[in-house]
Amino acid sequence: MVKLAGLGKAAAASILISGIVFGTAARAQEISEAHIAAARQAITSLGVTDRFDDILPGLAERLKAELIQASPNVQDAITETVDAKALELAPRRADLEREAALTYARAFTVEELNAISTFYSSEAGKKLLKDGPIATRELMKAADIWAAGINRDLNASSMTELQKVAGADLKPLPADQNATGGAPAAPKP
Repeated sequence: MVKLAGLGKAAAASILISGIVFGTAARAQEISEAHIAAARQAITSLGVTDRFDDILPGLAERLKAELIQASPNVQDAITETVDAKALELAPRRADLEREAALTYARAFTVEELNAISTFYSSEAGKKLLKDGPIATRELMKAADIWAAGINRDLNASSMTELQKVAGADLKPLPADQNATGGAPAAPKP
């Protein structure tokens, strides 16, 4: 009985997994080649998969280092073998590009993908990709400074008003709470 119950669970899991796999394949077939092409162009314009270029070489280097550390006497054979095997696997990088294109094609229409490609291929788009992270970092610094000032002023004005209302019953905040976010402690009235 227990064995049959286990088989039932395994069969149910197999059916569920098959449904997911075939459902994904069916959805992938619904996406036209023109849609995939637009997605690939957008991905190229954005450079979103460029960061994955170093995965296989990095894994190969790590494997070589581990194997050489374990067997330094066969270093040349390790290097030659791992490099050859990595080159054999290199064409599989296209699988990741296809998956990225499918992901973008599911998320965006052809028109949206074309607009994305057009913008990010322009000088303004290229500049946004290059300098956007720097601008975002500077904006976050400005927001932190602003929040610290707001926190300081909120603490000071609230404490001043609460002292009028609560008087001696008002307990002062610990110094670190009084300056949350790096703002200087509010001046005592």
